[in-house]
Amino acid sequence: MANIKSAKKRILVTQTKTERNKSIRSKVKTSIKKVETAVAAKNAEEAKAALPAAISEINKATTKGIYHKNNAARKVSRLTKAVNSIA
Repeated sequence: MANIKSAKKRILVTQTKTERNKSIRSKVKTSIKKVETAVAAKNAEEAKAALPAAISEINKATTKGIYHKNNAARKVSRLTKAVNSIA
């Protein structure tokens, strides 16, 4: 356990940021899963409706520094490609 005041603060700040990042990552994963299940069910309408929401969540996470921009671009590209394949 930390003894120095600044180290104690860093621990608290890190915990707060970790929780925030975890919840945002979870939102992104959920939105991606919605698109993927719609694609797996070959439900084009549902997939097209879920895609913009998923892209939005991914972009928000990228803006907040949770995902690298190339990682986000790859995720968006793969989702878009999957939705276009069943359209």
